[in-house]
Amino acid sequence: MNTSGNKEKRAIIALGGNAITRKEIEDTIANQFSNTRSCLTSIVELARRGYGLCISHGNGPQVGNALLRVELARGKAPILPLGICVADTEGGMGYMIEQSLQNRLDKDGVNRQVCTIISQIVVDKDDPSIANPTKYVGQFYSEEEALRLAKESGWKVKQDADRGWRRVVASPVPKSCVEKDVIKLLLDNDVIVLAAGGGGIPVYIHPELGYEGVDAVIDKDRASAMLGRQIGAELMLILTSVEQVALNFGQPNEKLLEDTTVSEMKKFLEQGHFPPGSMGPKVEAAIDFIENGGEKVIVTSLEMAAEALQGKAGTRIYPD
Repeated sequence: MNTSGNKEKRAIIALGGNAITRKEIEDTIANQFSNTRSCLTSIVELARRGYGLCISHGNGPQVGNALLRVELARGKAPILPLGICVADTEGGMGYMIEQSLQNRLDKDGVNRQVCTIISQIVVDKDDPSIANPTKYVGQFYSEEEALRLAKESGWKVKQDADRGWRRVVASPVPKSCVEKDVIKLLLDNDVIVLAAGGGGIPVYIHPELGYEGVDAVIDKDRASAMLGRQIGAELMLILTSVEQVALNFGQPNEKLLEDTTVSEMKKFLEQGHFPPGSMGPKVEAAIDFIENGGEKVIVTSLEMAAEALQGKAGTRIYPD
């Protein structure tokens, strides 16, 4: 194994939820592998440069499918709690990314190994979001169906705009990764690590039992920023569906951001430029990462990530 160490040159890469499942392409496993292979160029480039790499990924479409399978199997197979569904998708998607990346590294002559770590993320059992869940998961239902499922399963449900009713769960703030020391050990030995997939599996610390699962989901970008801090990453790369962060997004006076600072992004966030359901959590994660020791965040699309590393695309956020 290559043990060059790279303790002072680390990056956390947050792959967007559409890296593997894309709306415009039929969601087959073959297509998921194809999509995965197409988003690896920037990761390989950072590996070639000698960065210690930790990669996270979204799992929104995949965990939605997992929940649908649970519902369809009701009465025929054991009901799987949300934490198990997150763990299952973390393992399955980790397998796809791990295999695809290892093949690409081998093909390009980059002597690095890849490993997936199923990650538990500690949250506060008294996090305010647990008492007032707002994160939509799973399928759409009629009001009658949703209320019936809520009664049968103990769910909380809400109307999702005018599209129908859905289950809502908590999205607590991530505090720490249980496996952080294992991840750092692997990074110290030049292994590329996949961790905190889908935000990781939410757990809290029970005074007698130790780690216990929480029926919740964690925002992937916030978990990535937290994990980046804990492994000592200097760079955070957030790969999403747009090439650059924009002010007045989609409007005639839209303005694309290239180089900016934390204080400027805070100001834009307060002005309402970054909605909670889209760019908001990414910007908040970027601010959190830099305010806790990170040196740079790049936000760009999967397709333009390699160019962004060369300063030719994307939005770059720096400390003040």
